[in-house]
Amino acid sequence: MTSVLVVDDEPQIVRALRINLSARGYDVMTAYDGKTALSVAVESKPDVVVLDLGLPDIDGVDVIAGLRGWSTMPIIVLSARTDSAAKVEALDAGADDYVTKPFGMDELLARLRAAVRRRTTTHVADEPIVRTSTFTVDFAVKKVHRDEREVHLTPTEWGLLEILARNPDRLVSQKQLLQEVWGPMHVNESQYLRVYMAQLRRKLEHDPSHPKHLITEPGMGYRFQP
Repeated sequence: MTSVLVVDDEPQIVRALRINLSARGYDVMTAYDGKTALSVAVESKPDVVVLDLGLPDIDGVDVIAGLRGWSTMPIIVLSARTDSAAKVEALDAGADDYVTKPFGMDELLARLRAAVRRRTTTHVADEPIVRTSTFTVDFAVKKVHRDEREVHLTPTEWGLLEILARNPDRLVSQKQLLQEVWGPMHVNESQYLRVYMAQLRRKLEHDPSHPKHLITEPGMGYRFQP
């Protein structure tokens, strides 16, 4: 059964969506504010999210960013904001589709089915937190903790760690890391990697000279071992 998280602060819209989606065999979860939505998403990992932007506590765009910090689940925005700037902002934040209120139920259901089909063919196992014996990486809030204390990482350090942690036990090439973190003009600057990987190990490994989790594959790249 496909699970849907409906996030909207208007009870009548939530009720209408719950009735229509349940009648078509969807497992429906609901949230009336952004913080609850993020909590439910982490706990239940729905297959797709239908999200209003005008929430009472945090803006829907921030909810999208929070979800995209760790998940590829489809997000369909359902909003009364009709200006193009709002649509662009939501799509740039990571939304997959945008439906304006008032909306037709048939159109929304068609977009929902399309999003689920794309999800099925490109599924990636999403986990908000990766744990090692030494530290944890929380993609939802972009934070790292070691010994129950937050470890401050620079944006570049986080970028490197995020790519590696999202690909556990896989070799990630030097070229890929350089291109994704520094850009295509720096794919030959391997010294950047040596410097920043050394910094990450000092912050995260118990014995930086003999790392257990941030492994160098000489001449090829790096590997993250949880």
